[in-house]
Amino acid sequence: MTPFIAEILGTMVMILLGNGVVANVNLKGTNGNSSGWIVITTAWAFAVFVGVTIAGPVSGAHLNPVVTLGLALIGKFSWSLVPTYILGEMIGAMLGAFLVWLSHKDHFAATEDEGAKLSCFSTGPAIKNNFSNLLSEAIATFVLIFSIFYIAGPSLQIADSNATIGLGTIGALPVAIVVWAIGLSLGGTTGYAINPARDLGPRIMHAILPIKGSSNWGYAWIPIVGPIIGASLAAALYLTLN
Repeated sequence: MTPFIAEILGTMVMILLGNGVVANVNLKGTNGNSSGWIVITTAWAFAVFVGVTIAGPVSGAHLNPVVTLGLALIGKFSWSLVPTYILGEMIGAMLGAFLVWLSHKDHFAATEDEGAKLSCFSTGPAIKNNFSNLLSEAIATFVLIFSIFYIAGPSLQIADSNATIGLGTIGALPVAIVVWAIGLSLGGTTGYAINPARDLGPRIMHAILPIKGSSNWGYAWIPIVGPIIGASLAAALYLTLN
């Protein structure tokens, strides 16, 4: 078990459970069909909890490129480790999305709504407006990253490295509660990606797997750029105040 493998496994399980609940709610014929937003946001929070629990003791459980970026920006994570962590997060997100498709394969086949099938992989806006959608992702991600900075007291050291990493040192529950609050309060506009790997990795898998329908690549930049903006602003404010 290495930090790289931990990021893969933690992100994979987070996406399996997080996108899995969307599949359970949105795909035709599941026992959870049409059970609603409360179910989705709650299960996504628990998905974060499980992912952090798995990866935390080894990697610090970033599970999100903008968590990695934010901690690096405030000087609490080594820039030299950023590419490795982001690669692990992307691989994990893609594997998790594949497992969602595999476990719900019959229901994907039974579902005619292409938008419902895409929602099991990636996010999309309730009302399409690029500026508003970008702003929504930036604000929600700002809340996530700024909260993590103040919850975490990074102290976990990677073997043979001077890098300090944070998320797993706080325990999984506080971050899960933050994600739950974001989903309930701010998630309805764009589906609250708040994580570039969570959106891009599964979107790539949607394009690769034998699923009919567009992967909506025209929107794909928003769940990447918005979270980067939000994390950067959170880091800037944190550095100003501390």
